[in-house]
Amino acid sequence: MNRRAHGSFRLIGSAVVGALLLTGCGGASGSDVTLKLVAADYGDDEATSSRPYWEDLARRFEAANPKIKVKVEVVSWNDIDKRVADLIKSGSSPDLVQTGGFADQVAAKRLYPAADVLSMETQANISEGFAHAGQVLGTQYGIPFVSSSRVFFYNKTIFQKAGITAPPATWSELKADADKIKAKVPGVTPYALPLGPEEAQGESMMWAMSGGGALSDDVGNYSIDSPQNLATFSWLRSNLVEPHLTYPDPGTVDRKTAFNDFATGKVAMLNGHPSLLGKATAAKVDFGTAAIPRKDGVGRTGTLGVADWMMAFKANGHKLEIKQLLNFVYAKENTLAFDEKYNLLPVTQDTLAEMSSNGKHEDLKQFLAVLPNASFYPLGDPAWEQVSSKIKKEIGHAVTGDAKQVLGGLQEAAVAEAKRVR
Repeated sequence: MNRRAHGSFRLIGSAVVGALLLTGCGGASGSDVTLKLVAADYGDDEATSSRPYWEDLARRFEAANPKIKVKVEVVSWNDIDKRVADLIKSGSSPDLVQTGGFADQVAAKRLYPAADVLSMETQANISEGFAHAGQVLGTQYGIPFVSSSRVFFYNKTIFQKAGITAPPATWSELKADADKIKAKVPGVTPYALPLGPEEAQGESMMWAMSGGGALSDDVGNYSIDSPQNLATFSWLRSNLVEPHLTYPDPGTVDRKTAFNDFATGKVAMLNGHPSLLGKATAAKVDFGTAAIPRKDGVGRTGTLGVADWMMAFKANGHKLEIKQLLNFVYAKENTLAFDEKYNLLPVTQDTLAEMSSNGKHEDLKQFLAVLPNASFYPLGDPAWEQVSSKIKKEIGHAVTGDAKQVLGGLQEAAVAEAKRVR
């Protein structure tokens, strides 16, 4: 959910939103404990920032636990990994981090196992599949926070103007539709291909899967430069980039830009996660969703599933206080509030039951339907964080330059990183 969502949710601005010291009624000053929590920002601006959510949660927690203070820093997705690394390097390790991965911190032996910082009730409430995805070598360290899946979005108004009656199911249909849109609806980008640093690994993985490939195989070996992936990125260059059916340089375009362009009618088609539903609806876009188009005859039918994670750090020795805060964070009223605010999929059973039955989330059904067959990033691999970071920076060049050279370089770097950390 990197956004994400996240995320792959993955996956939101380019600067630190800022630090916020939250205070509440307290006990004796000498016995107070301050927990430091660094959280990713799921909003696009101050109006949609995650900061008010965490501010409210922290104040309510402090009121109920006057000996524990909570200092929350809300950071953009583009900056959070570096911010956490800088804090650790400076000796100011956070106690909790909510972001897109965890395996690199496990490899550095910085985290408490989830069982040490969650009550039995909270552990049992987390959906089993996500709990399993949080494991490294059989022990769960990553605590799922939110999840999402991906589907294909299309603008019905633009389709009507272009004479298109149904969403594309294959790459050849997508190419044909994009040609019609370019010819009949000037000023619109037919397909958004965001391969910029915000979530290039997500867009890349969706295209790799739909072309019959993957970023890694079933036993964890990286396959970035596989023949299937080389064919996929070569197809993108020849069929979408060079004919000017997408952005001129997809490697410079982030998901946020693509989503905003879809919501303002500047983009006709793209792959999106649940948060785009609210953005497009608020902008009064007449849109539809469908399965992600796949390569004719060979593409995989699944989709990308993304979970974002909470991690508990050992450095400050606040295990009991962390446990109290996490049990509060995962209470249904709090998880429901966050999931509904950003239209994300729940990772806890009670919130899933609530969202499935309260009649407010009919628009999420298509995302929930594809989630059981979704493929996830290799989150348990301690090399993934660095591999993902390199993909974000470089894979966009594969659709504007020599795909074999770019994918080969990424594969070589991934294999070297895997050897270094395993």
